[in-house]
Amino acid sequence: MKIIISITFLFFYSFMFGQYNVMNYGAKGDGSILDTKAIQAAVDEAAVNGGTVFFPSGNYLTGTIYLKDNVSVEISRGATIWGSPNLADYPMNTPEIVFWGKEWAQFALFFAEKKSNISIYGGGTINGQGEKFKLLTKEKGNPDRYRERPYVFYFVECNNLKVDNLRLRNSAFWMQHYLACNKVRISNLDVYNQCNKNNDMMDIDGCSDVVITNCIGDVDDDGITLKSTSGRITKDIVISDCVLSSHCNAIKMGTESHSGFKNITINNCVVKPSASPTLIAGRKEGLGGIALEIVDGGSMDGINVSNIVVNGTTTPLFIKLGNRARKYDPAKGTPGVGEIKNITISNFTANGGSEFTSSITGLPNHPVKNISLNNIRINSNGGLTAQNPLPAIAEAETAYPEGDMFGEIPSYGLFLRHVENLDINNAQLLFGKTDTRPAIYAEDVNGFTLAGLSAMTTENSPSLVYLKDIKNTLFQAIRISGFTKPIVQTSSSSLKEITFDNKKNYQVETIK
Repeated sequence: MKIIISITFLFFYSFMFGQYNVMNYGAKGDGSILDTKAIQAAVDEAAVNGGTVFFPSGNYLTGTIYLKDNVSVEISRGATIWGSPNLADYPMNTPEIVFWGKEWAQFALFFAEKKSNISIYGGGTINGQGEKFKLLTKEKGNPDRYRERPYVFYFVECNNLKVDNLRLRNSAFWMQHYLACNKVRISNLDVYNQCNKNNDMMDIDGCSDVVITNCIGDVDDDGITLKSTSGRITKDIVISDCVLSSHCNAIKMGTESHSGFKNITINNCVVKPSASPTLIAGRKEGLGGIALEIVDGGSMDGINVSNIVVNGTTTPLFIKLGNRARKYDPAKGTPGVGEIKNITISNFTANGGSEFTSSITGLPNHPVKNISLNNIRINSNGGLTAQNPLPAIAEAETAYPEGDMFGEIPSYGLFLRHVENLDINNAQLLFGKTDTRPAIYAEDVNGFTLAGLSAMTTENSPSLVYLKDIKNTLFQAIRISGFTKPIVQTSSSSLKEITFDNKKNYQVETIK
């Protein structure tokens, strides 16, 4: 009798206060018995009138949970949700939207499609146990096996999402995928994803009105990643106050760029080396700090990056227009060359990079446009010797975009090619070990203002700045640390396109 009264009281309490404790629905919370049905029952009932599914302290083993409209999930501090290591506990879900990856992005621990007003929070932990899914490669003749790994979060065409104050651990695939969602708030996450291939921290894909703040991440693959894998543009995004570590790229947009990116602000972030002792992908020091890419058509327009510190990565800053031209919809034609324009990078401090350096590159007849670098300090590892003559660098037009894709770069600071309207104001370029390459290599740049350059060089360097096929160039206030003769080395056809603020202070050598 007392048991019946207690159960009745608990359900009455839940109804009155909108809280649905998973233990009241049969969850064991012992980490060994599968609690999927009990958790789903709590979600389903909470969805009737809107409410909160509550996880008290305990360990909850579960497969896929389908979240619904007006449902919050509170994972209390002391509670851990463990993803089942058995793929059979994750039903296959094929979203309605057409996008690149539709045939393989089908499994998740938490899933919702076309739902609204969902929150997940509480200070607890979600562990996907991704290390228990075989680290698969794309085996010849059996490519589907590579795809049989669940995300932790997978939200598709959802509206008004909030993910806050959680510890996320070890997904078998990406930790989070937000596809074609609107009004997303992600904050106060502590993410560690270092157990399997494709261990991204989060992927914001074709979403709009997204704010990401106060997150810490250490991941094997890319960190905060913006994609556009469908007909939906990724736009109106704010990323701020995050500390990120990655063996690949800490903050990246554009590996898939079909519809592009617009109106995005990245501010007050620190990138530092990963604490993980193991390496599955990328490089131990990290491939990139900030990577901005368009390779599958689409437009990147209106990007503002400010107050960034990058330590240790191979390429602190990487801006690349390519033409891989991958289709997201087999029924559509091959995309044309996209565009990158209106990019501002300010108050950017970086330590790292050696043979790969930082680069801004377009394609022949398709320059990146309207790029502004303000208050930039890049301290390269250095230690290389300039080749004579400086080597030609392949365009790599159709290659996968990555900071080390060009191999050794003929400059230690900035490599600039196929750019239109480039302003660099107050740049400091340094090296640790003696490096005889020029500080800046610029080729096919039309409209180049370099105002306030402080750079290191040696008496064995061919020049401080190397220019080839440039137009409409203005140099002002260049300060040199070391020895060089000449300061500027340029093709004779470009010489007439250069204006100096005081010609007496500049030595120029023309080359064929």
